[in-house]
Amino acid sequence: MEKRALTWIAERAPRWLTSDQLTMLGLLSQVAAGAFYVLSSYNACWLLAVISCIVLNWFGDSMDGTLARVRNQQRPRYGFYVDHMVDIFGATALMCGLGFSGFVHWPVAIAMLIAFLLLSAESYLATYTLGCFQMSQGIFGPTEIRILLIVGNLALLRNPYAVLFGHKYLLFDVGGAIAAVAMAAMALSITMRHTAALYRQEPLP
Repeated sequence: MEKRALTWIAERAPRWLTSDQLTMLGLLSQVAAGAFYVLSSYNACWLLAVISCIVLNWFGDSMDGTLARVRNQQRPRYGFYVDHMVDIFGATALMCGLGFSGFVHWPVAIAMLIAFLLLSAESYLATYTLGCFQMSQGIFGPTEIRILLIVGNLALLRNPYAVLFGHKYLLFDVGGAIAAVAMAAMALSITMRHTAALYRQEPLP
C-alpha cells in the first residue's frame, strides 16, 4: 500500500522537484527532529514538532528513490552511497538530540545508535558480497520504526515514565533498551546466516 501511494505521488510530483531535494529534505528533517528533542527538555510540546519532522523525514527518504524510478533517472551507486550516508548522519543527529532531551539516558541513546550502525554495516556489506539488500527485517522496516517513534512521542506527552516490575523507569529507557537489544540480536543473527551462505559459496579446496 505504501509503495503504491508513493508511486502515485511521484507520478504527479511537479517537474521542479528532484530526488536530491527529497534526500536533503529527509536529512534536514531528521537533524531538525534532533534539535526539537533538545528543545523538548524545556517544553514537552516541542515533541509535536519532532513528530512533524519524522513525517517529513519519511516523505523525503521514501520518495527520493521512488521519484528517480518513476522518471527513469536511477543512479544506483550515487543513490546507494548518498542515501545511506544521509541515514547515518541523520540517525546520529536524532540520537544525540534524544540524549540531550532528558527523556532517555545517554547510555541507552548510544546503545541504540551503535546497534543501528551495526545493523546498517551488515546490510551494506551483504549488498556488496551477496548482492542482496534488505531495508526491512521481519515485520519491521523504516516506516514501522517511524510509526513506533511517533507513538512513543505521543506517549511521552502523556507521561515520560513507565512502571516495570514495580520500579519506575523513563519510558524511552525501556523502549530504547528493547530496541537496542533487538537490533543487535538481528545483526548477530543475520551475520551468522550470511557468513554460512558465503562459506557455502566459497568452500575451502
